[in-house]
Amino acid sequence: MSRKILVMAHMGRQEAKDAARDSCLQLHDAGLVPVISRTDLEALQEDGVPLVPVEVIEEDVSLREIELVMVLGGDGSILRAAELVRSVDTPLLGVNLGHVGFLAESERSDLAESVEAIVDGRYTVEQRMTIDVTVWQDQKKVLHTWALNEASVEKGDREKMIEVVVEVDRRPLSTFGCDGVVLATPTGSTAYAFSAGGPVVWPEVEALLLVPLSAHALFARPLVISPNSMMAVEVLTRTDARGVLWCDGRRTTELPPGSRIEVVRSPKAVNLARMHRTPFSERLVRKFELPTTGWRGPVPPQETTAARTAALSTVGAGGAGRVAELPKSTVGHEMPHDPDPATLGSAPERTETD
Repeated sequence: MSRKILVMAHMGRQEAKDAARDSCLQLHDAGLVPVISRTDLEALQEDGVPLVPVEVIEEDVSLREIELVMVLGGDGSILRAAELVRSVDTPLLGVNLGHVGFLAESERSDLAESVEAIVDGRYTVEQRMTIDVTVWQDQKKVLHTWALNEASVEKGDREKMIEVVVEVDRRPLSTFGCDGVVLATPTGSTAYAFSAGGPVVWPEVEALLLVPLSAHALFARPLVISPNSMMAVEVLTRTDARGVLWCDGRRTTELPPGSRIEVVRSPKAVNLARMHRTPFSERLVRKFELPTTGWRGPVPPQETTAARTAALSTVGAGGAGRVAELPKSTVGHEMPHDPDPATLGSAPERTETD
């Protein structure tokens, strides 16, 4: 059976259309079957540029026949693809054509390498936690949905804050007026929750996040919560402002006063394909361009922990009585000590070497 790869792209950008056309060509030349949606096919045909033979998803091939989805775009495109394939557990491999592209595995310049990895099967699958979101109104369930990054309860009117009570495990935790509350996964900790001052949580950590937005309260700190807990936000009836629920910034519903939003960990994950075993810390530094050298400049090698460890390791290696060579910044100088109280307030005595 032929291996089928679904190619999804942000067809509103010419760069994405060119990348989609190149990807289909490389997949076809390698003996794989490129698959795209009917809408994307029509967008590519508008350019009048020749396209290799492709199959159309849900017409020529079903989702369950797809081995992997190659997403060309930013995080928004990956979130859109996740909505399509979450039910069938098909992994997503993102090629960043957007800004940060935190969910993406590679950049546009690595497109050929990404296709080669797909052809050779050189990728692993990483599961990312999702959340189930339920909305109640008048004690009736009016919506059940999910999110990969976050569910955010926000004020619906620019000039009015909403009053909410937040709960964990059905216990009221705090009541305050605010612009909203972000209920996030570890994956979402680098998205909206991050912008709101929440902590960065490694994706392997099993936890949930609750991050208030501009809360008018003495206690409204970001919280890291057990993955087995239920988080809830209730829009108080005494408020005259309406709220709105956003899931991954894509799906929305109105929240009149009295609405209750419950969030729990979902048993269903989203699978991301990884070509490299890059530590999350390295991805964090690269995507956010963190200044690892510090604003005071790079750290001299002799001042690093690694250099000190190497110096101290000579003790014992050469026998008793040997003293490890210390970094030059400390050799020949006394260690700092507390000043003599008797000398405080008076000038030090001059020596012949002064």
